[in-house]
Amino acid sequence: MLNITDKKVEEKIPAWLRLGFRPFFLFGSIYAIIAIAVWVWMFQTGQPSALDVPALWWHVHEMLFGFAMAIVAGFVLTAVQNWTGINGTKHDTLLALFGLWLAPRILLWTPAPLWLISSIEALFLLFVAYEVGIRVYRAKGWKNLFFVPLFLLAIFANFASYATIKGLPPFSSSAVWQAMLWWFTLLLSVMGGRVIPFFTARRFNFEKAQPLVWLDWLANLPLVMLFVLSFFPVTFAEIGNPLMLFAGVAQLFRFLRWKPWLTLSEPLVWSLHAAYFCLPLSLILRGAWDNAFASHNLIHLFAIGGLGGLILAMIARVTMGHTGRMIYQGPNMSVAFSAIILAALVRSLGVIFDPANLLIWIDISGALWIFAFGMFVWRFGAMLINPRADGHPG
Repeated sequence: MLNITDKKVEEKIPAWLRLGFRPFFLFGSIYAIIAIAVWVWMFQTGQPSALDVPALWWHVHEMLFGFAMAIVAGFVLTAVQNWTGINGTKHDTLLALFGLWLAPRILLWTPAPLWLISSIEALFLLFVAYEVGIRVYRAKGWKNLFFVPLFLLAIFANFASYATIKGLPPFSSSAVWQAMLWWFTLLLSVMGGRVIPFFTARRFNFEKAQPLVWLDWLANLPLVMLFVLSFFPVTFAEIGNPLMLFAGVAQLFRFLRWKPWLTLSEPLVWSLHAAYFCLPLSLILRGAWDNAFASHNLIHLFAIGGLGGLILAMIARVTMGHTGRMIYQGPNMSVAFSAIILAALVRSLGVIFDPANLLIWIDISGALWIFAFGMFVWRFGAMLINPRADGHPG
């Protein structure tokens, strides 16, 4: 199928609504700044009266379903156009999707009933799944259909997350959050395995490391198991650590095949490797370190360094490419990429080895995170709200 666009029709669409990455990368990054600034304030001062849900619940839910899910939506709504050759979501449909994402971010600070807020979030996830799935179905590109069940699992987890506030499910908020972190871990593992070795080989002109099916299974299947076991804490307590250690070693072996040591001269490539390295490192440390306090804080090594770092590296790269610019001739984001990795180390290892200064470490980590995403908004924001530099649609 061919991607055919009427340029006159395209020019009537506001530039920020011409493809999914534009609104979701921009406002997702802005929200990343706001949400962490608010969380650091709440951590220091306590539960705000204007927020009807627990502050910790809000922090975790909004970083996963608010910030990270916005970036995932922007990525898949954009990538599906390349996968299928069918025009991506744009204009009024994209605006409706954006509104469905934005509404819960605001409504959580109002007396709106939780059933309404959770339903809007579920509708957003379902809408994204449909927009991706219908294009994959029409193009018969079945290998990309795996995003649809992933979004359906996220809908279930989203409802369960809200229900835990009322104490309704047979599991806790922590179980749901753990499950969603494994959801994102699996997503990054699958997508990272596709794009990181490809980008690396293409940039440095060497042969791409061909995937080993057995190694991919060894690296990813334990992540699926950990997702499921999150809802069975007794069993997780028994076999969770060995599974994490096993997955971490397999992930590390796979990662080393991508030759990360050859990438240090190119920030848009080494940033992908540095962020991805946080995934096996966090798995190995959590698996080997049988300590609840350490395990809790090491979650941030993945959540900040792995998830946040890969998001920052990918949105910078995708923004350059999809706004008609030379990918490797954009703003230098080395300091921002370094800041996000440092934020992960400070929040995880800093707190573990110096718990007496917990508040200071959280402040430093939060400031580094805000700096990193603030630099993206400053350097790339104008690209996302203006037409492509090459005059092409999108």
